Amino acid sequence: MISRVAFTPPRPGTSVVAAASMVATAFVAGAVPSQAAATKTLIIATDVPLQGSSFDSNDSTNKAIALYLKSIGGKIGKYSITLKYYDDATATAGKWDAGKCQQNAQSHVANKAEVAVIGTYNSGCAKIEIPILNQDPKGPMLMVSQANTNPGLTKSWNPGEPDIYYPNGLRNYARVCTTDDNQGSAAAQFAKSIGIKSVYVLNDTQTYGQGVAQAFTTEAKKQGLNVLSSGPAGQGWDATQSDYTALFQKIAPLKPDMVYFGGIYDNNGGQLLKDKVAVLGDNTAVKLMAPDGFTGYPQFNSDPNAAGAYLTFAGLSNELLVKNSPKGAGAKFLKAYKKAYKIDPVGSYPIYGVAALQVILAAIVKSDGTRKGVTEAVFSGTGITIPAAQSVLGKSLHISTLTGDTTAKDITVEQVVGGVETTLKAWTVKS
Repeated sequence: MISRVAFTPPRPGTSVVAAASMVATAFVAGAVPSQAAATKTLIIATDVPLQGSSFDSNDSTNKAIALYLKSIGGKIGKYSITLKYYDDATATAGKWDAGKCQQNAQSHVANKAEVAVIGTYNSGCAKIEIPILNQDPKGPMLMVSQANTNPGLTKSWNPGEPDIYYPNGLRNYARVCTTDDNQGSAAAQFAKSIGIKSVYVLNDTQTYGQGVAQAFTTEAKKQGLNVLSSGPAGQGWDATQSDYTALFQKIAPLKPDMVYFGGIYDNNGGQLLKDKVAVLGDNTAVKLMAPDGFTGYPQFNSDPNAAGAYLTFAGLSNELLVKNSPKGAGAKFLKAYKKAYKIDPVGSYPIYGVAALQVILAAIVKSDGTRKGVTEAVFSGTGITIPAAQSVLGKSLHISTLTGDTTAKDITVEQVVGGVETTLKAWTVKS
């Protein structure tokens, strides 16, 4: 767990420029903040990996959230808002850790001033934390994720899902990005559109990787592609292996047009990439496609072996967000972020972290300031809607009161060009 801060971006000495001075009414639908002194301080936590390969993107997320809070004066309605940062990674793992996720969830419940959590980044970690927050005696406690895409967290997917995550029978989890049944389907549809006829699917054996690989495999078959791997989610790769030459030597005689990596870069994705290129050829010879578990990683983008790789992102990339609404709240915020930190946010999930914050702030305004009240504001009545003009995502953001999912199904297709994730197009999933 890291230190608590009040309305100050993580990097000291920065300022929020006029472009970021967005009053609360400009972002939270129906909210009229009090200009009087706040009567109570509430804590919103963030819970993301702050060690390992995903540090850069998650550090940008924390900075973006802090910048936004400072831009509204650290207050909403009659409440002052303080951030508390949690790290769900360990140095040993170099990524999210199941034990740390459990520990964090217990700490969220124990910290009486916390009312909601932004996170997690990894779906596997969410599966651990949601039930603990769900059984909070003062709650359930709200969690809103900026990046979880596994479908089973909110809807029927694997046996027992999603009910196993909500033991008290009430929903307490929402997200502002779409899900892997959409992301995997979009990737397969895009693959067909560029002439792919055969594909070999790999997954990292974890919750997220298996889910997105399963969705890709299902849609690829539906699209008439020859799926050369066996099983509903393809073949698993062992993240602890030091070499994958034998794996790709097994794949080589099948002569796939494309290999799909369903998983996260943290799970030895660099070595997997290296051996794919060494055995099968670069991404012009045998194309590579991966989901958002490989986005937002400078190490991946700068690796010469990644040149030409296709990626999908379960939302709108920053580039599309600005293009679609160049004078909108999101474009203004991204400009303010760069002026404050002298660099663009890493990846596209940081602004989705701000969108998650907008949902929580709107819920706080509609509530009595208790954990139970904040959660009920999202899952009862009309729920939470952030209008397009006020949403940092540049379009209306509505959270379903039944599932906690966003109604938006945005997918971005990207390609690594010159060491940078470059937006190719927005993709509308075809049913």
